[in-house]
Amino acid sequence: MKTFYWLVKREFWEHRGGFLWAPIVTGVVFLVLNVMAIITAEVLGARHGIEIGGSNWQMMIAKADEGDLAQIGAGLDIAMLSSMGLISIVMGIVVLFYCLGALYDDRRDRSILFWKSLPISNTSTVLSKVVSATILAPAIAVVVAVIIGIVQLVIFALVLSLHHVNAWQLIMLAHPFRAIGTLVSSIPLYALWAIPSVGWLLFCSAWARTKPFLWAVAVPAVLGLLVSWFGIMGLFNLPTVWFWKNIVQRALLSVFPGSNIVYSDNALEATADLGDAHNPLSVLSPMHTYTLLGSPNLWLGVLAGAALIAGAIWYRRVRDDS
Repeated sequence: MKTFYWLVKREFWEHRGGFLWAPIVTGVVFLVLNVMAIITAEVLGARHGIEIGGSNWQMMIAKADEGDLAQIGAGLDIAMLSSMGLISIVMGIVVLFYCLGALYDDRRDRSILFWKSLPISNTSTVLSKVVSATILAPAIAVVVAVIIGIVQLVIFALVLSLHHVNAWQLIMLAHPFRAIGTLVSSIPLYALWAIPSVGWLLFCSAWARTKPFLWAVAVPAVLGLLVSWFGIMGLFNLPTVWFWKNIVQRALLSVFPGSNIVYSDNALEATADLGDAHNPLSVLSPMHTYTLLGSPNLWLGVLAGAALIAGAIWYRRVRDDS
């Protein structure tokens, strides 16, 4: 277990630029853009004599009913979670290219000979990369997103305070702890959902003698075109789009957080029945996102990903391109 811990730590130190600094830089850029937008609004408001906040905000809150307050709270929740969207895209790109190079780079620079000389199994090495992609990377992204979201709320509170608005009363309408819990609870589900994509990318990284990115994209894309051209899915009474959605997209795009909401009919149907439809946290609530655990799509993907990871372990053992 201690060896495995150090293997994961090694992955972090060797790829901290992508795992750590990429989400941090993305979050800082997000904050800078928001501050620039606030400054622009303040300057334009002062230039045209438009008062931002002040008594208008106080009167609006005083006259707001329960539904209006819920909408204000939902807006604050969106402000807190908005950075996670951009950070998730960056994290997905980082994980995608990390997996593609995780096993290929060792063979390209011949460092695989050194690592194979150590008493470390190929299974432990590959699984450390799986854990780094599915647990470590999203955990760091969530921590950064939470910090950026809190800073975003603080900036919002300071700006409102300058306009004599009781910012604390306004921010109390938000649900910061619920937002944090929602983001943290999404990590295990992401790990399961991303397994087929991580497995495919690692398999290509271990198998391809050159250009693993090209092989990883070209193989499912060409298969998708052949299936579409010859109407193969019709033999199984399934539409052609099924192959693109459940094979091609699952193989390449499952590393992007939130892709399960887009591709999961279970999550979308559960969301349609929400009573608290105004709050974006309801869409991301574990009560609804974890309905995906009852989907065969998820578990078939886990099995396919496990088989691909086993293939990556085998190829790492037999292939050194010597």
